[in-house]
Formats: sequence, structure tokens, C-alpha cells
Amino acid sequence: MKLIRRLLFPVVPIYYLVTWFRNLAYDKGWKSSKSYDFPVICVGNLSAGGTGKTPMVEYLIRLLKDKTNLATLSRGYGRKTKGFLLAEDNITATELGDEPFQFYHKFKDEIQVAVDENRQHGIAQLTKICNSPLTIILDDAYQHRKVTAGFNILLTTFHNLFVDDIVLPTGNLREPRSGYKRANVIVVTKCPETISQEQQEAIVLKLNAKSYQNVFFSYISYADFVLNNSSKIALKDLPDFTLVTGIANATPFVDFLNKNTLKFNHLAYKDHYNFTANDIKKLSELDLIVTTEKDYMRLKDESLLKDKLYYLPIQTEIINSEAFDSLINKYITA
Repeated sequence: MKLIRRLLFPVVPIYYLVTWFRNLAYDKGWKSSKSYDFPVICVGNLSAGGTGKTPMVEYLIRLLKDKTNLATLSRGYGRKTKGFLLAEDNITATELGDEPFQFYHKFKDEIQVAVDENRQHGIAQLTKICNSPLTIILDDAYQHRKVTAGFNILLTTFHNLFVDDIVLPTGNLREPRSGYKRANVIVVTKCPETISQEQQEAIVLKLNAKSYQNVFFSYISYADFVLNNSSKIALKDLPDFTLVTGIANATPFVDFLNKNTLKFNHLAYKDHYNFTANDIKKLSELDLIVTTEKDYMRLKDESLLKDKLYYLPIQTEIINSEAFDSLINKYITA
């Protein structure tokens, strides 16, 4: 795959120019974008996947759900449906998409969860429904410029900062690096918990953050147990197991398990992988399976995997969270 991407390097300037001109068209008003008179927060990235958008959205949900009528709006990547869909009882991950289904599963009694590939249309539909939201969180919509969010949160990972990357297809950037200027806040995700003040200052300089931008650092906090719908097992009591992942970057997950000296085999699938009936049959032959929460949402209703499938809960922790929370609350109340 790396060789193919290198061979495609001649396409990089074309991709760069197309995405640069598209941004210019929106910046100059040649292409129209809609803004709103209520809070719209966009969580996104410049890179193609793996920056921690889902735990960041969940962080915002926990922060805001008791302060405002709240909804999330996602594209619903990989779903088998089209158009606007509001999550309701008996909906499946196949209909809603992995990430929004996870939001709904965890917060369904506290927020509204919707999907629509057309974010303008999705926002319009949300404002029409009963108890319409006063605040909308757009999941993975940084490049969806038909909507002008009031507050943009841009994520970039500690080990792969956007300033060290180039655009697709050789690199991983969805648009030129200059797109970072649209962000109100930049969050460097998946940092080591022990990141020093000197490291943080060096990264801020490297990112060339503008005067109107705040830079924060976050890390992933892992639970000390795995669980499913009926039981919980402490990590220290876990027997040998098989780790199953279908995410963009499983390295931090694997590193955490290794750090805890757990014994496991790893079955790695591509991001948003659709498990086939044959896959499920093979997995059912395993004694114990640990997976990510996102993958668990897609697999938990498979009867063949009942009682042997567990997930490891994670949460985003933001260094200097008081300042971050204050910025978000100030935007909401303003």
C-alpha cells in the first residue's frame, strides 16, 4: 500500500490545487455557505481518520448535555441508509453508522442523535422536530463547508501532526495544511500522559497557531476493566484473549494492552470494516474477544458472539480542561 501511495505522488499537486481552490471559493464567497443563529460546534481534522473525533464528541456531550438542548449530527459513514435519519429505539448500527450509533447507545435519554450526508439539510430537519436542539455538534464536518460552524475544533495527533504531512493520495491530508486557519481551537490528541510543558510549547510553535487560536493537548484514558451488556472483567483478571479491531489506528490500544502485560492475539481489520457472516462464524470459535467500543456496537447483537465479546471503555482527557471547557461554555452562552 505504501508503495502504491508513493507511485501516486504525481497526483498530489492536482489534489492540492483542487482542494485549495475549493477552500478559496468558500473563503471568497464564490460558493455559498450557511451560518446559524444558534450554537453549531464542528469537530474534525485535516487528516483522513484516526485522530480521536469520537471520544472528543463524547467529551463535548458530557460537558454540554445538562446545559443545553443538545444534538449530534454525523454523516453516518458506512451506513446502509440515505438522507436524514433520527435515532430511535430498535435502530441498528447498519442503519445509523458506527459512531452515531455509539453516541445513541450511550446518551439516548439525554440528547438527540441524527445522521445526514447533507449537513445543511440535517440541521434544517433537526430544527423542525419536537424539542428542537439549541446546540448541534457536527461530527467529522471540517471539510463540509456548505455549513459555517460557529466554533471549529480541529484535531491532530501527537505522533502525526498535520504540519508533518501532505495531501492525499501519498499523504493523509484531506486538504492543504492552510485549512487549519479555520479552527478556533486545535487539540493535539493521543499525547503521552507525561507530556512536558516544554514539549507542549515546542508543538505550539511548530503548529504556528494564530493569535485567535487556542491549542490544547489531550490523551486517551483507558478503563481498568472490560465489559459487555451483562458483565465486567478487571484487566488484571483477563485470561488470554483475541483483540479484534476495525479502526484506523489500533497502535495506542495495542500499546496499552502490552503495557499491562496482557496476553492476546490481534486480528486487525480495516477502518469501518463490515464483518461478514463468515467472519462472525470464525470469531465465534474463539474463547474470549476484546474489541473497541465502536466495533462492539456493530458486533454486540450477533448471537454467536454472546457472552464472549467485551470492549474496553476509553475517554478523552484534556490537559488544562478548565480553560477548554470555559471556551466552549462561553461560546454556547454567547
